[in-house]
Amino acid sequence: MLVNTEFDKRTVVHAAKIDWIPTRMKGVDRRMLDRIGAESGHATTIVRYAPQSSFSSHVHAGGEEFIVLDGVFQDEHGDFPAGTYVRNPPQSKHTPRSDDGCTIFVKLWQFDDDDRTGVVVDTTTAAFNLSPDNPAVETLQLHADDREGVRIEKWQADQRIDLDAPDGMEILVLDGSFDEGGETFEQHSWLRLPKGFKTSAFSGANGARIWIKRNHLAHAPEV
Repeated sequence: MLVNTEFDKRTVVHAAKIDWIPTRMKGVDRRMLDRIGAESGHATTIVRYAPQSSFSSHVHAGGEEFIVLDGVFQDEHGDFPAGTYVRNPPQSKHTPRSDDGCTIFVKLWQFDDDDRTGVVVDTTTAAFNLSPDNPAVETLQLHADDREGVRIEKWQADQRIDLDAPDGMEILVLDGSFDEGGETFEQHSWLRLPKGFKTSAFSGANGARIWIKRNHLAHAPEV
Protein backbone atom coordinates (compact mmCIF):
# COMPACT_ATOMS: atom_id res chain seq x y z
CA MET A 1 0.00 0.00 0.00
CA LEU A 2 1.27 3.46 -0.94
CA VAL A 3 -0.21 6.65 0.56
CA ASN A 4 1.33 10.11 0.06
CA THR A 5 4.75 8.75 -0.86
CA GLU A 6 5.96 11.71 -2.95
CA PHE A 7 8.38 12.94 -0.30
CA ASP A 8 9.76 15.62 -2.64
CA LYS A 9 6.44 17.49 -2.66
CA ARG A 10 4.43 19.54 -0.15
CA THR A 11 1.77 17.19 1.20
CA VAL A 12 -1.40 18.01 3.15
CA VAL A 13 -4.07 15.90 4.87
CA HIS A 14 -6.92 17.55 6.75
CA ALA A 15 -7.45 14.43 8.81
CA ALA A 16 -10.63 15.55 10.59
CA LYS A 17 -12.35 15.66 7.21
CA ILE A 18 -11.54 12.12 6.03
CA ASP A 19 -13.23 8.85 6.95
CA TRP A 20 -12.02 6.45 9.61
CA ILE A 21 -10.86 3.10 8.21
CA PRO A 22 -11.33 -0.02 10.37
CA THR A 23 -8.21 -2.02 11.22
CA ARG A 24 -8.12 -5.78 11.66
CA MET A 25 -8.72 -5.25 15.39
CA LYS A 26 -12.31 -4.60 16.45
CA GLY A 27 -12.86 -1.08 17.76
CA VAL A 28 -9.55 0.30 16.40
CA ASP A 29 -9.83 2.65 13.40
CA ARG A 30 -7.33 4.88 11.62
CA ARG A 31 -6.84 7.80 9.29
CA MET A 32 -3.75 7.25 7.12
CA LEU A 33 -1.49 10.22 6.42
CA ASP A 34 1.37 8.40 4.70
CA ARG A 35 2.27 4.75 4.26
CA ILE A 36 4.80 2.55 2.48
CA GLY A 37 3.98 -1.14 2.60
CA ALA A 38 1.62 -3.18 4.74
CA GLU A 39 1.04 -3.31 8.51
CA SER A 40 4.76 -3.55 9.27
CA GLY A 41 5.89 -0.71 6.99
CA HIS A 42 6.64 3.00 7.27
CA ALA A 43 3.43 4.73 8.32
CA THR A 44 2.12 8.00 9.74
CA THR A 45 -1.41 7.59 11.07
CA ILE A 46 -4.06 8.89 13.43
CA VAL A 47 -5.49 5.91 15.33
CA ARG A 48 -8.72 5.83 17.35
CA TYR A 49 -9.35 3.24 20.06
CA ALA A 50 -12.97 2.72 21.13
CA PRO A 51 -13.58 2.11 24.85
CA GLN A 52 -12.48 -1.39 25.88
CA SER A 53 -10.61 -1.93 22.59
CA SER A 54 -7.11 -3.32 22.26
CA PHE A 55 -4.45 -4.40 19.80
CA SER A 56 -2.68 -7.72 19.95
CA SER A 57 0.81 -7.89 21.43
CA HIS A 58 3.50 -6.97 18.91
CA VAL A 59 7.15 -6.02 18.50
CA HIS A 60 8.03 -2.69 16.90
CA ALA A 61 10.95 -3.86 14.80
CA GLY A 62 11.29 -0.39 13.27
CA GLY A 63 10.29 1.64 16.31
CA GLU A 64 7.17 3.60 17.21
CA GLU A 65 6.61 7.26 18.08
CA PHE A 66 3.26 8.67 19.20
CA ILE A 67 1.50 11.48 21.00
CA VAL A 68 -1.86 10.95 22.73
CA LEU A 69 -4.39 13.40 21.28
CA ASP A 70 -7.30 12.60 23.59
CA GLY A 71 -8.34 10.03 26.17
CA VAL A 72 -5.89 7.63 27.83
CA PHE A 73 -3.72 5.16 25.91
CA GLN A 74 -2.62 2.13 27.92
CA ASP A 75 -0.30 -0.83 27.75
CA GLU A 76 1.58 -3.02 30.21
CA HIS A 77 4.04 -0.18 30.80
CA GLY A 78 1.45 2.27 32.13
CA ASP A 79 -1.32 4.75 31.42
CA PHE A 80 -0.57 7.61 29.01
CA PRO A 81 -3.14 10.45 29.12
CA ALA A 82 -3.74 13.12 26.48
CA GLY A 83 -0.61 15.18 25.88
CA THR A 84 1.84 12.32 26.51
CA TYR A 85 4.62 11.86 23.95
CA VAL A 86 6.22 8.40 23.70
CA ARG A 87 9.09 6.88 21.71
CA ASN A 88 9.31 3.08 21.74
CA PRO A 89 12.60 2.16 20.04
CA PRO A 90 13.22 -0.70 17.61
CA GLN A 91 12.62 -4.16 19.11
CA SER A 92 10.37 -2.80 21.87
CA LYS A 93 7.19 -4.77 22.57
CA HIS A 94 3.78 -3.94 24.02
CA THR A 95 0.07 -4.75 24.04
CA PRO A 96 -1.82 -1.49 23.52
CA ARG A 97 -5.36 -0.87 24.73
CA SER A 98 -7.68 1.83 26.02
CA ASP A 99 -10.26 1.21 28.73
CA ASP A 100 -12.13 4.47 28.10
CA GLY A 101 -11.08 5.20 24.52
CA CYS A 102 -8.36 7.42 23.06
CA THR A 103 -6.89 8.87 19.88
CA ILE A 104 -3.19 8.92 19.06
CA PHE A 105 -0.97 10.30 16.29
CA VAL A 106 1.59 7.61 15.55
CA LYS A 107 4.63 7.12 13.32
CA LEU A 108 5.92 3.60 12.68
CA TRP A 109 9.12 2.14 11.26
CA GLN A 110 10.95 5.49 11.04
CA PHE A 111 13.79 5.01 13.58
CA ASP A 112 17.47 4.35 13.11
CA ASP A 113 18.04 0.61 13.49
CA ASP A 114 20.50 1.17 16.35
CA ASP A 115 18.30 3.58 18.33
CA ARG A 116 17.44 2.11 21.75
CA THR A 117 16.38 5.31 23.52
CA GLY A 118 12.90 5.26 25.04
CA VAL A 119 11.21 8.60 25.73
CA VAL A 120 8.09 9.56 27.70
CA VAL A 121 7.19 13.26 28.12
CA ASP A 122 4.05 14.72 29.69
CA THR A 123 3.69 17.82 27.54
CA THR A 124 0.88 19.19 29.74
CA THR A 125 3.20 19.76 32.72
CA ALA A 126 6.63 20.26 31.11
CA ALA A 127 8.06 23.77 30.92
CA PHE A 128 8.14 25.55 27.55
CA ASN A 129 10.91 27.96 26.55
CA LEU A 130 10.70 31.13 24.51
CA SER A 131 12.13 30.63 21.04
CA PRO A 132 15.32 32.63 20.44
CA ASP A 133 14.24 33.08 16.81
CA ASN A 134 10.70 34.37 17.36
CA PRO A 135 9.26 35.85 20.58
CA ALA A 136 5.78 34.78 19.44
CA VAL A 137 6.78 31.10 19.72
CA GLU A 138 7.28 28.88 22.79
CA THR A 139 8.94 25.48 22.40
CA LEU A 140 9.15 22.18 24.26
CA GLN A 141 11.88 19.83 23.03
CA LEU A 142 10.68 16.21 23.02
CA HIS A 143 13.60 14.44 21.34
CA ALA A 144 16.71 15.38 19.40
CA ASP A 145 19.50 13.37 17.80
CA ASP A 146 21.66 13.49 14.67
CA ARG A 147 18.72 12.45 12.48
CA GLU A 148 15.82 14.56 13.72
CA GLY A 149 14.34 16.96 16.22
CA VAL A 150 10.83 16.68 17.65
CA ARG A 151 9.04 19.32 19.70
CA ILE A 152 5.79 21.01 20.59
CA GLU A 153 5.44 24.66 19.65
CA LYS A 154 2.90 27.21 20.89
CA TRP A 155 2.25 30.03 18.46
CA GLN A 156 0.69 33.25 19.69
CA ALA A 157 -2.39 34.54 17.86
CA ASP A 158 -2.16 36.44 14.59
CA GLN A 159 1.54 35.93 14.01
CA ARG A 160 3.67 35.16 10.97
CA ILE A 161 5.80 32.04 11.52
CA ASP A 162 8.52 31.36 8.95
CA LEU A 163 8.97 27.66 8.19
CA ASP A 164 12.36 26.72 6.76
CA ALA A 165 12.78 23.01 6.03
CA PRO A 166 16.33 22.44 4.73
CA ASP A 167 16.02 18.74 5.58
CA GLY A 168 12.23 18.40 5.63
CA MET A 169 9.52 19.05 8.20
CA GLU A 170 6.19 17.69 9.42
CA ILE A 171 3.54 19.57 11.36
CA LEU A 172 0.40 18.30 13.08
CA VAL A 173 -2.06 20.79 14.57
CA LEU A 174 -2.91 19.77 18.12
CA ASP A 175 -5.28 22.69 18.65
CA GLY A 176 -5.85 26.17 17.29
CA SER A 177 -5.20 26.93 13.63
CA PHE A 178 -2.93 28.53 11.06
CA ASP A 179 -3.01 29.45 7.39
CA GLU A 180 -0.32 28.36 4.93
CA GLY A 181 -0.22 28.04 1.16
CA GLY A 182 -3.78 29.32 0.82
CA GLU A 183 -5.17 26.66 3.16
CA THR A 184 -6.43 26.75 6.73
CA PHE A 185 -4.98 24.09 9.01
CA GLU A 186 -7.18 23.21 11.99
CA GLN A 187 -7.05 20.50 14.66
CA HIS A 188 -5.45 17.30 13.32
CA SER A 189 -4.48 18.84 9.98
CA TRP A 190 -1.10 17.52 8.83
CA LEU A 191 1.51 19.25 6.66
CA ARG A 192 4.68 17.65 5.32
CA LEU A 193 7.28 19.89 3.69
CA PRO A 194 10.05 18.38 1.56
CA LYS A 195 13.75 18.99 1.80
CA GLY A 196 14.66 22.57 0.91
CA PHE A 197 11.12 23.98 1.19
CA LYS A 198 10.49 27.46 2.62
CA THR A 199 7.11 28.96 3.46
CA SER A 200 5.32 31.06 6.07
CA ALA A 201 2.39 30.20 8.32
CA PHE A 202 0.01 32.71 9.88
CA SER A 203 -1.46 31.66 13.22
CA GLY A 204 -5.20 32.04 13.80
CA ALA A 205 -7.14 34.24 16.20
CA ASN A 206 -6.65 31.73 19.03
CA GLY A 207 -3.06 30.87 18.18
CA ALA A 208 -1.93 27.30 17.57
CA ARG A 209 -0.26 24.42 19.39
CA ILE A 210 1.57 22.10 17.04
CA TRP A 211 3.68 18.95 17.02
CA ILE A 212 6.64 19.48 14.72
CA LYS A 213 9.44 17.24 13.43
CA ARG A 214 12.45 18.57 11.54
CA ASN A 215 15.42 17.21 9.56
CA HIS A 216 14.14 13.65 9.18
CA LEU A 217 13.68 13.90 5.42
CA ALA A 218 17.29 14.63 4.53
CA HIS A 219 17.17 11.19 2.95
CA ALA A 220 13.66 10.40 1.76
CA PRO A 221 12.27 6.94 2.62
CA GLU A 222 12.58 4.35 -0.12
CA VAL A 223 9.29 3.64 -1.87
